[in-house]
Order: sequence, then structure tokens, then C-alpha cells
Amino acid sequence: MNQEVDVKVSKSRFHGLWALTNRELKKWYQQPFVFVMGIIQPVLWLALLGKALNISAIIPNNIPGVSQSAIMLATFGTTDYFSFMAMGMVAFTTVFTTAFTGMSVVWDKRLGFMNKVLSTPVSRTAIILAKVFAASMRAIFQATIVALVAFALGLVTGTNFAWWSILGVFAIVFLLSVGLASLFTALTLRATRLEMPQAIFQLITLPLMFASSAYFPIDKMPSWLQAVASVNPISYTIDAVRRLMIFSDGFGPLAMDFAFVGVFALVVTAICVVLSWRYLNR
Repeated sequence: MNQEVDVKVSKSRFHGLWALTNRELKKWYQQPFVFVMGIIQPVLWLALLGKALNISAIIPNNIPGVSQSAIMLATFGTTDYFSFMAMGMVAFTTVFTTAFTGMSVVWDKRLGFMNKVLSTPVSRTAIILAKVFAASMRAIFQATIVALVAFALGLVTGTNFAWWSILGVFAIVFLLSVGLASLFTALTLRATRLEMPQAIFQLITLPLMFASSAYFPIDKMPSWLQAVASVNPISYTIDAVRRLMIFSDGFGPLAMDFAFVGVFALVVTAICVVLSWRYLNR
């Protein structure tokens, strides 16, 4: 008898998590404008910014004894800067996608939906994880769009690239998305006005972008910025994506990349869940 009760409770909790996750996804794909804009934004970033930053064009090709390709390879790990930057954008697009998770929490509070959910048997953990998982699924979708556009615009893959590399990219992007969505959610659990998540978004996104290897190798940065970039989970995600897709010097620290981002996701999600038990009230 007790076993039957336990099974029913377990199924109920899982059902609540899925129902709330599905609700978050419906708010995204059932609104054509929001859905299309979510696709257009990363495409514009990649097509315009990626092609505008034509670094190879400013590197001289007439240095005696040194070819332009050798300089590019030594600096960026690939002879094509667009490919270098595009893989950075595959990882970094998760920041823009997950940042709006905090706004979703505030909206649910203001519209009264949060109070209704809190009055049901669904746990606070399920409420938070539903938003985190939905944001992660959206991030993977947008990362896929960026990768496809990059291929269409001439992405140069490395010798490490294989069919399973795509699965590795999805895995590392999912881990980063879980961590970032939990981070933005934790920072806005007590917020009741939209200005709060918007201010956090503007404060965090640009430092995360430029204090990472999205546009430039970490070892070529000033020493103080290297220290910041070396603890930025986005840098580890970008390194993993590049090693799977465009680098040809072996997988090297790929396991370290996954371990760092995985621990980041686990720790931040755990903190977010604990904070939700305390601050997510009716």
C-alpha cells in the first residue's frame, strides 16, 4: 500500500514538472513573433558581426617566411576567424536566451500565476526547474540555428569533427544553459518589478561576453582579464565547442571543460533551489 502511494506521489511530482515546463515552452513557440525573433537574433549576430570582424583581412600576407594561415593558426587555432567567432556565438547565445528566465519569474508573480502554482502540491523545486529546463531547451534550439547558419556561411571544421561532435555541443550547451538560467532565476527570486531582471541582464551579459574567449583567445588578453576569463564558465563552454567542431590539435582539456561547466551548473542550480524554498512565497 505504501509503495503504491509513493509511486503516485513520484508520478505527480514529475507530472507537475513536465506541465510547468510545457507551459514555459508554449509561451515561446505559440507566439509567432517571439519565436521568429528568437531565430532572427542569433542569425543577425552571426551574419553581420561574424562577417564584419574579418580579422584575416588586416593580417599582412607578405611577411617573408611566415604565411597568413600560420599566423591565424597560431593565434586562433584555426585559419578562419569567422569559424572561431561563430563557435563562440554558439555558446554565447545561451546567455541571451537564459537571461529572460528571471523576467518570467517576475511576470508570473505580477499576473498571479505564481500564487496559484504555490497553492498546489507542486514543489518549489519543480517550479524552478521547469523554468530552467525550458530555457535550456530554447538555448539548444537557438544554438542549433547559429550552427546551421555558420555552416551555410562557410564554417571550416577541424579534424576533430565527427557526427558525435554535435551531441557533445548539445551537452555542453545544455549544462551551461542550466547554470545560467538558475543564476538569473536566483538573482530575481525576490524581485517584483521588471526593472530588476532588466538591470541584471544589462549588468551581467556584456562582462560575460567580453571576459570570455568568444572573440579573442584568453592567452592574448591582459593578465588581469585572463584571471577573470579563466573562471568564466562561458570560456570553458566555448573551448569545448571549438575543440569538437573546428580545432585540429586533439581534444586536450575537453574533459576539464565538461567538468567545470557541469560543476557550475550543479552548484548554481542547487543554490537556486535552496533560495526558492526560502524566498518563493505566496
